[in-house]
Amino acid sequence: MKHPADDTLATAAGEASPDTETLHERALSALITARERTTLLTSCVEGPELTAQVSPLMSPLVWDLAHIANQEEQWLLRAVAGQEAIRPEIDSLYDAFEHPRSERPSLPLLAPDEARRYAADIRARALDVLQEAAFHGTRLTEAGFAFGMVAQHEQQHDETMLVTHQLRAGPQALTAPDPDPAPLFAGPVEVLIPGGPFTMGTSSEPWALDNERPAHRREVAAFFIDTTPVTNAQFQAFIDDGGYDEPRWWAPDGWQHIRRHSINAPLFWHRDGGQWLRRRFGVTEVVPAGEPVMHVCWYEADAWARWAGRRLPTEAEWEKAARYDPVDDRSTRYPWGDADPGPEHANLGQRHLRPAPAGSYPAGESPLGVRQMIGDVWEWTSSDFAPYPGFRAFPYREYSEVFFGSDHKVLRGGSFAVDAVACRGTFRNWDYPIRRQTFSGFRTARSAETA
Repeated sequence: MKHPADDTLATAAGEASPDTETLHERALSALITARERTTLLTSCVEGPELTAQVSPLMSPLVWDLAHIANQEEQWLLRAVAGQEAIRPEIDSLYDAFEHPRSERPSLPLLAPDEARRYAADIRARALDVLQEAAFHGTRLTEAGFAFGMVAQHEQQHDETMLVTHQLRAGPQALTAPDPDPAPLFAGPVEVLIPGGPFTMGTSSEPWALDNERPAHRREVAAFFIDTTPVTNAQFQAFIDDGGYDEPRWWAPDGWQHIRRHSINAPLFWHRDGGQWLRRRFGVTEVVPAGEPVMHVCWYEADAWARWAGRRLPTEAEWEKAARYDPVDDRSTRYPWGDADPGPEHANLGQRHLRPAPAGSYPAGESPLGVRQMIGDVWEWTSSDFAPYPGFRAFPYREYSEVFFGSDHKVLRGGSFAVDAVACRGTFRNWDYPIRRQTFSGFRTARSAETA
């Protein structure tokens, strides 16, 4: 692992820096919240299920657990505090780039109890480092960035582990209350987003990751975007109309992919007589018509949009719809403004184990009237994952830079499985267009000149 240069990170002009005590409290809270979730995800199943690989696309849960701790050791104990390595011999075992997921079960991984002890030891030492940390001086320490990065990293692996739980066979291991029921959404089906420039990305969000930076002006032509994500009922209409059997709706690579793998519905769906059922965390249930569709790949989202006479929004269009406030002509941190997410704004943090009905969370609506742009389901965009103008890799190339290019499509907005620390209006996710195991859905757009 290469550690970053001793760069300084300037605060945006005119923006006050949070005081050190507040930053310490924020970092402590983020680390504790992440570890509580990690503990839940790795304690709700028996030991053999921690070491098993449920899919070649996923790591054994015990690998994620020790990897989280190893990254915390490398960044907080070694890079920030300058301490000697505690377990240098395991660094290569938990290097995600050295060992692809398919081969991780064959590695001499730490056993579950040993991984737990290692994680607990590293965390205790990291909290001692946090207590004495000065949140200034280098880019890594400014505003507690390293602590925020580690908390986000753990939460991202928690989401990955939740995907593993969804893929595993066997009885239900996780429970959570359902989102509050919502009346059938009766608002407009789409919203007009005015043309013109807006500020995309950020230069001032203290824990923003390198691919979210820097803030820059982006020109976007006027367009319409769906007020809510596409629902299961809407997607089922595509199935019923023979959408999976009609090549004209599909990108050539997508058509080949669904034919080769006999895909005819979202992942985890199956038909039972006259109705569609789905498996969700060990429970089989009727597919809820009003929920945002999820577990669809980019090719499926793109095909549905073509069938509906629409298209996927570009990443810039998505962010303008989520953040642009036309009254003040500025971009907000979140659709609802600059305040941190609350339970009234969005479905985040594994508080529920499913999306909320389409049209939920009116308090989270964007200034232009678009709903559920944060939480519920990741939303595919039409854009390839690419750097912003002026991008600079930090603190290591392997976080973003090595993934830039046409192989990966951008997803935005987060899902119910994402914690608020790793989800904001500028946060960018990316994946291969064939991936379906993630909690991904979509909404569509159309250019204003087609009205």
